[in-house]
Amino acid sequence: MNGNFALPRFSWRFWPIWQRHFLVWKKYAGTSILGNLADPMFYMLGFGYGLGSLMPHIGGVSYLTFLSAGTLCYSTMNSATFEVLYSGFSRMHVQKTWDAILNAPVMLDDILLAELVWGASKSLLSGLAILVVIWLLGLQQSWALSLWTIPLTLLIGLTFSAMGLVMTSVSPNYEFFIYYFTLVITPMVLLCGVFYPVDRMPALLQILATGLPLTHAIDMVRPLIQGRIPAYVGVHVGVMLAWTAGSYWLAVGLTRRRLLS
Repeated sequence: MNGNFALPRFSWRFWPIWQRHFLVWKKYAGTSILGNLADPMFYMLGFGYGLGSLMPHIGGVSYLTFLSAGTLCYSTMNSATFEVLYSGFSRMHVQKTWDAILNAPVMLDDILLAELVWGASKSLLSGLAILVVIWLLGLQQSWALSLWTIPLTLLIGLTFSAMGLVMTSVSPNYEFFIYYFTLVITPMVLLCGVFYPVDRMPALLQILATGLPLTHAIDMVRPLIQGRIPAYVGVHVGVMLAWTAGSYWLAVGLTRRRLLS
């Protein structure tokens, strides 16, 4: 047990594995990008223009502008989560790709690091696609500040990739992931300020939301879209890094126990 949960080992041997995932993805890149973009776009435009026409401004901006930042974070989270859950589980358990890779001079830690970075890389594309739409609709208040959402999108991808890898490490089948979406992802979407301000919720739910990584992601991205520098950036980044590091350590330990013990 102690050996399995030793600190993850890092090396550049993860990079060829990341390249392998990229080459496979290139074959269906167009469909993948469209699939990741369509769902959040429908939510943003449907709710933004539909509900937005019935609602007053929120914090001095239109509801569509308010919603766009939440949609960017939501899309990034979903893309990272789907990649490390369904595609990652396929590579580990169904296709036995991980077994094949382990015949090369790499460690299981290298494979997991590649999965983490690849999930974040794919989610970055989803976030960028939403950001481009935000630019095209003129929803950003400052071009310069909105560019800072790009590194934040990568951080969001890393956080939710690490969290998803924990579920992949213990999942017996694809149906198991429904629990994660029902009990973790969906509550975060509803509690963390994607569709409405967190301060409109009861105090207990506000306290719960402050511990969730999506809240901290939105609290940084939304001001940047609205042309303001976020407050408490160090706290927000620190919470997300803590979720990333803790989840990745747990995922590595659980996967070692599953595959190597």
